[in-house]
Amino acid sequence: MTTKRPRFGPWLKIRRIEAGYTLRAFALETGVDAGNLSKYERSVLPPPQDLDTLGAFAAVLKIRRGSAPWHEMVDLAAVEGGRIPRDLADDPKAAERLPLLFRVARKEDLTEKELTALAELVRRS
Repeated sequence: MTTKRPRFGPWLKIRRIEAGYTLRAFALETGVDAGNLSKYERSVLPPPQDLDTLGAFAAVLKIRRGSAPWHEMVDLAAVEGGRIPRDLADDPKAAERLPLLFRVARKEDLTEKELTALAELVRRS
């Protein structure tokens, strides 16, 4: 049995609908072309990576920058775009420990020292 990974498009669509916006109204409020917005929601276009567009989505959805929903949106966009979230990539300590996280995700064995370093990274998040 395979588990479907979360996708940016459906995440955005659910939040848009929960906020009471039609696709066209949301497009007008965010300044994003309605056709492109539809393609984002259907995962036809890769998610936007620029913080201006993501910030426009967040503002209309009343998502505060730095909040858990903000990070969820930005992380989904980054991962689906084949990128490491910018805040992690720009943090030297976090970037140094990312390979540990990748190894855990692949279910590889880690040393006790590596597990401790990973636990520290998670604790700081």
